[in-house]
Amino acid sequence: MIRKRILVVDDEERMVRFIRLNLEHDGFEVEEAFDSHEAMNKIRETLPDLVLLDVMLPNMSGFDICKTARKSGVQTPIVLLTAK
Repeated sequence: MIRKRILVVDDEERMVRFIRLNLEHDGFEVEEAFDSHEAMNKIRETLPDLVLLDVMLPNMSGFDICKTARKSGVQTPIVLLTAK
């Protein structure tokens, strides 16, 4: 069985750990990124099946990361998360 890979992007380490534990419990492989630069690198390099992306990140918002990814041809589904 091929495990689906999900990239979780959030600058709050506790939130990433919480999401990771739940996704791994359900059988997913989880990558993590804690800032916009790391997120863009991992989106391009690991080609995840899904990206869970925090809207409020330092340096570049989740909206900007999404726009940049789409402009560079990335078609991976992206779910934007926010505490607001």
